[in-house]
Amino acid sequence: MVVGLCIFLAYGTTAAVARQVGAGRRPEALAQGVDGLWLAALIGAVVTVVGYVSTDPLIGLFDVEAGVADAASTYLGLAWLGLMPMLLVLAATGVLRGLHDTRTPLYVAVAASLANIILNVLLVYGFDLGIAGSALGTDLAQLGAAVALVSVVVRLARREGASLRPDLPGVRRSAHAGGPLLVRTLSLQASLVAMTWCSAGLGATAVATHQLASTVWTFLAYALDAVAIAAQAITGTALGAGDLARTRRTTDRMIQIGWVSGGVTGVLLALTAPVLGPLFTDDPEVVELLGRVLLVAALFQPLAGVVFVLDGVLIGAGDGRYLAAGGVAVTAAFIPVALLTVELVDGAAASLVWLWVAFGAVFIGGRAAVLLHRARSDVWMVAGSTPTSGAAH
Repeated sequence: MVVGLCIFLAYGTTAAVARQVGAGRRPEALAQGVDGLWLAALIGAVVTVVGYVSTDPLIGLFDVEAGVADAASTYLGLAWLGLMPMLLVLAATGVLRGLHDTRTPLYVAVAASLANIILNVLLVYGFDLGIAGSALGTDLAQLGAAVALVSVVVRLARREGASLRPDLPGVRRSAHAGGPLLVRTLSLQASLVAMTWCSAGLGATAVATHQLASTVWTFLAYALDAVAIAAQAITGTALGAGDLARTRRTTDRMIQIGWVSGGVTGVLLALTAPVLGPLFTDDPEVVELLGRVLLVAALFQPLAGVVFVLDGVLIGAGDGRYLAAGGVAVTAAFIPVALLTVELVDGAAASLVWLWVAFGAVFIGGRAAVLLHRARSDVWMVAGSTPTSGAAH
C-alpha cells in the first residue's frame, strides 16, 4: 500500500521530465529527474524507519494468532528494507518514461522479477531461511532494480551536464507537484477499501468472489494503464513544446484508443467470465457468482479505458489539483452508495452484484464524467516547460 501511494514519484516525474524534453531543455529534464530521485530517497528513509518501528503495532490491528503474527513480523520487518529501493525504481522509471524510454524499465522489471524468483527459492529452500528468506530475496531483487535504473539516469545526467547534487528547491517542487497526486491515489484507495469492507460483511462466498473479481479487474486495469502511461509522456512533451494543437489531437486520439481498448477487454472478459471461476476455485457458489460479477465488470470496461487514458493525459499536463478534487468528490459520492447498496439489497449474492453495478456506474462513471468534462475544456492545456509557465488557453 505504501509503495502504491508513492506512485506519484513515477507519474509526477514522467510529466515534469516530458515537459522539459518538449521544451528542448534536456539537461534541465535530467536535473528535474535527479531531484525526483532525491525526493524518493528522502521519503524512503523516513518511511522505512517509521514503518519498521510500527511493524508489530500494525500487525496487532489484524488480531491474528501468535504464529501468524510472528511470521508477519519477521517478513514485514525485513521487507521495509526494500522500500527505499522500490521508491527509487518508481522515480527512475518516471524519468525514463519522460524521456520516452519505456524499454529500459521493461528489461529491468523482467530481470528483477526473474531474480526475485531465483533468490526466493535459493534463500527459502537452499539456505533454509523460511519466510525471512522470502523477504530478503525480494529486498535484493528490488535493490538490484534500483541500482540498474538509477545508474542509467545518472549516466544520462552526466552526459547532459546535469548536477547530481540535491537541489532543495527542485526537491520541494517535486514534492509539491506530487502532493495532489497523493490525494488522488488516496481517494482511489479509499473507494477500493470501501468495496472490500462492504463485501466482507456479506459472508465468505461474497468476499471470496469479490477478491477474485478485483484481481481480474486489476489485471485488466494494468493492461489499459499502458495507454495512460504513454499519454503522460506524450501530453507532457507536446505541452512543453508549446504545441496545443498537437495536444488536442493526441488527446482526442487517446480517448478513441481508450474506448477501443476498453471495448476489446470488455468483450474478452464477457466471453471468458463463465470459465474463469474454475481456474481459481472449485467452490460452485463462488464460480457461479463470479461469472455474474465479471459480466458487470465487462460492461464497464470501455468506460474504464477512457478513464485511465484521461487520467494519464491530465497527469501529463500537470493537472494534479483537479484530479485530486475530482477524485475526492467521486469517492465521497460512491462510498455512501456502496454502503446503501449492501444494506438495501436482499441476499448476499445479489448485494455483491449490485455493489459492482454501483462501482461501475457511480465510481467509474463519476470519474469518466469528471475527466471528460475537464478534457473538453482548454483550461488544463498550459504550454511551457512547467505547468505554471505560459498562459492557459
